[in-house]
Amino acid sequence: VQLQASGGGLVQAGGSLRLSCAASGRTSLMYYMGWFRQAPGKEREFVAARSWSGGSTYYADSVKGRFTISRDNAKNTVYLQMNSLKPVDTAVYYCAAGSRVSWSPTITDDYDYWGQGTQVTVSS
Repeated sequence: VQLQASGGGLVQAGGSLRLSCAASGRTSLMYYMGWFRQAPGKEREFVAARSWSGGSTYYADSVKGRFTISRDNAKNTVYLQMNSLKPVDTAVYYCAAGSRVSWSPTITDDYDYWGQGTQVTVSS
């Protein structure tokens, strides 16, 4: 499975961005996909995730109500709509996918495939 993230950029506080993560290869191996982010000097942290076939979604408390994860099965693509962006949201955002039957959305080790990351910068 290969993941290609895109959509990052520079935006002012309060603005919006939509990230995309296109999957290719053996996408039948993907049971779930998620987004993580890593700010300079900080550890990678969970942002949002969803099961690929079902409707379950998961969000970090810091983004609930502002970010929405969605998917387009026909395009094998997962999106992260980010609204009301804050400077603290500045980070490199990574998409990831996993194939475990039992998984925790917030655990990076439960994800088997990772995209290359896309930079999101929110100015104050």
